Amino acid sequence: MIGTALEWYDFMIYNTMAALIFNKLFFPTSVPMIGTLLAFSTYAVGYLSRPLGGVIFGRLGDRIGRRTVLMVTLIVMGLSTSLIAVLPTFAAIGIASPIVLVLLRLAQGIALGGEWAGAVLLTVEHGVAGRRGLNASWAQVGPGLGTILSSAVIGLLVTTLDNDQFVGWGWRVPFALSGLLVIFGLVLRRSIAETPMFQDLKRRDAIIRTPVSLLLRRHKRGLLVAASSRIGPDVLYALLVVFSITYVNQIDGLPRRVILTALLAGSACGVVMTMLYGHLSDRIGSRPIFAAGLLCGIPVAFAFFPLADTRQFALIVLAVAAGLAIHAAMYAVQGAIITEQFPPAIRYTGASIAYTFGSLAGGGAFAPLIMASLFRETSSTLAISLYTLAALLVSGAGMLLARETPAGDEADP
Repeated sequence: MIGTALEWYDFMIYNTMAALIFNKLFFPTSVPMIGTLLAFSTYAVGYLSRPLGGVIFGRLGDRIGRRTVLMVTLIVMGLSTSLIAVLPTFAAIGIASPIVLVLLRLAQGIALGGEWAGAVLLTVEHGVAGRRGLNASWAQVGPGLGTILSSAVIGLLVTTLDNDQFVGWGWRVPFALSGLLVIFGLVLRRSIAETPMFQDLKRRDAIIRTPVSLLLRRHKRGLLVAASSRIGPDVLYALLVVFSITYVNQIDGLPRRVILTALLAGSACGVVMTMLYGHLSDRIGSRPIFAAGLLCGIPVAFAFFPLADTRQFALIVLAVAAGLAIHAAMYAVQGAIITEQFPPAIRYTGASIAYTFGSLAGGGAFAPLIMASLFRETSSTLAISLYTLAALLVSGAGMLLARETPAGDEADP
């Protein structure tokens, strides 16, 4: 959970800065919204590179072990984020600046592409049988904690520095902190043993040499179901956590601290609800929890903008917090749903590829860019709400094909 939180802290620091000031620092143009679109393009690069990380690290996770791969992903993420802290802006080195920024964002995405599945498998395969939902939800808490940490750090800087200080050097501080956090995460992960399930595969000489090939030949349905579970939640999350920053700050004209406080409160709410939903899923099943989240996510997609347009602080916090609490219903059980679709010998590969390609196929990679483009073309938020609705419906269709494996049913391919 802590290792995943640190990786998502790195990822969310970038996402938040892309929405706040990267358009001015790395993509300066005479039209602010164009700069914002370019900044969100680098956000998309982090998602586009995830499938590559999923394939590379997923295969390694099934070949050499979950723990070793998680050490590597944490190092790659930490180094790439720390280097952003010392990256000169466009004003200093010109076009080279956004090019290097994109390359570092690429590295972030590759690392995160291999992180999620390993973190979920570490908790599921070390956990007590019969509690797969709760076990998987521990890793799902990590992104919420990472968002809380990133929002808190940026919020502190925004409230203590004036605009010139924040734009001049303050934005670099959260990226620099990443190096210290990575050391902490590595110490934790070194203390964890390899999962009993992977050790058992090694003892029985059941390690699959070509997990990707076997996955594509025999587990197409599992891939489809697992990937579809990413689409709706990803787009809803992008609306609430990424595009909301631009909308509240640039469109509604409210101070940055308003939306950052809302994200902080909403993420804290999401963390608590994730654990509750995970526990509940072991009693009534993962799919009913996911379906309830989908249904409740539909009104969120249409209610968020009217609440934001009131420009009332309490209502904006309510919109984000309620939205993330509902998103948590889907996200909490996502780990259990995805891992249930694949046998242990190819589980890291299957979960990684499904998780990363599902987000890419569903538009999660481009969701903020799509939302900004829709708003720019229509000058209306209705198209954004309809786009979110479509994504949620696709995930709902995928759940109709899902299977829910009883705890302990761990047949090999």
